[in-house]
Amino acid sequence: MLKPALFLDRDGTVIYDRGYARDPEGVELLPGAAEGLRELADRGWTFVIVSNQSGVGRGLITLEEMLAVQGRFESILAAHGVEFAASHLCVHSPDVDCDCRKPAPGSIFRAAADHGLDPARSWMIGDRESDIVCGRNAGCSTIWMRNADHPVEPTLPDHAADGWDDILRLVGNA
Repeated sequence: MLKPALFLDRDGTVIYDRGYARDPEGVELLPGAAEGLRELADRGWTFVIVSNQSGVGRGLITLEEMLAVQGRFESILAAHGVEFAASHLCVHSPDVDCDCRKPAPGSIFRAAADHGLDPARSWMIGDRESDIVCGRNAGCSTIWMRNADHPVEPTLPDHAADGWDDILRLVGNA
């Protein structure tokens, strides 16, 4: 039987959005993210990161810098007992026609196939319209991490959250 999952944007959803992050020391979890993810892991959820990292494709950061930031992100959460089944990081610039750059759902579909996940029983959680549209395109329920920098049409996401406490309340058990 296919399992539900939480497909998570990284920057602005789990960690502070630092733009085209190149310094691993700048990785800082959003309030409640580690505790919320740990509780959701205890409830049986599988986690997959789905993140656009176009700074690589644009030539603004190197692949090595992006991977160092991702490694620091994963190690910080591992220290809190949070593991990811996969991380799908699209490094293409916006002008490249790929199926992995959100809002395209290719990364969700690949993770689902590789890990026995059911998008229809899963959630996509993110802070931008592209995250929400990606989740909808994949058949997931969606939660927008409300923020003033990247407003979305109120009717687009299934739910909006002001933080990880709201996400915990909305998601429930696997």
